[in-house]
Amino acid sequence: MNPAIAAIQMNSSDRVLDNLYVAEQMLREAARRGAWLAVLPENFAFMGARERDKLAHAEPPGQGPIQEFLATISRELRLWVVAGTIPQAAPGDPDRVLAANPVYGADGSLAARYDKIHLFDVEVPGGESYRESNSIRPGEPNAVVAGTAVGKVGLSVCYDLRFPELYRRLAAEGAEILCVPSAFTARTGEAHWETLLRARAIENQCYVVASNQWGEHAGGRRTWGHSMIVGPWGEVLACQDDGAGVVLARPDRAAQAKLRQDFPVLSHRRLA
Repeated sequence: MNPAIAAIQMNSSDRVLDNLYVAEQMLREAARRGAWLAVLPENFAFMGARERDKLAHAEPPGQGPIQEFLATISRELRLWVVAGTIPQAAPGDPDRVLAANPVYGADGSLAARYDKIHLFDVEVPGGESYRESNSIRPGEPNAVVAGTAVGKVGLSVCYDLRFPELYRRLAAEGAEILCVPSAFTARTGEAHWETLLRARAIENQCYVVASNQWGEHAGGRRTWGHSMIVGPWGEVLACQDDGAGVVLARPDRAAQAKLRQDFPVLSHRRLA
């Protein structure tokens, strides 16, 4: 039987220890149900009332309670963990953090890290306004692919989903599974979430694991939920509509490889 991958949906608060407790229970459930890799949502450890509240929880690389928790739980459960995002101290920029998306191996070591490059500075129809760049420094524009026990995993975060060129680069560098930890808003999620996820899966012939926040958070922000795993033909394999929860699927890498051979869209590209 193929190993399972899991998408975890949370309703994170502005209390770090409470969020770590919930994340632990979700990761234990994923491991108990046979997952070899689990993806946490964006901002899983802290969702403050104001964007700048996260600065108080910024951690240097390799230090701090959030990273210690992730290293410990992944090692204990022998589970690969794509850790949503954590506020990582930005060198030379004390007024902003990096939205770091670290990957922990089953031995508890840091296997890879991607820093979110596309920041959500938008006016959403209906009056919502977001300016992530006020508190987050964009990462270097790199495509990060991590080798894991379930295949090659391409890393991205939330708003990145609207930039297909990143995912094409990840696929070109060998990604078989695309991870999209998110805190997609309720309004934009209802309009675009599933459509974008299925498009990224289809055009890159990849599995997509999209772990989202859901419900109302401190300060009144509402997120869409509907965490899901999508197959390389664009089919939704599992979905958690509302509420906290864990959904799993078992990628068939042999079938994926055959699809790419029989329907070789990735090798038919004519534009760089």
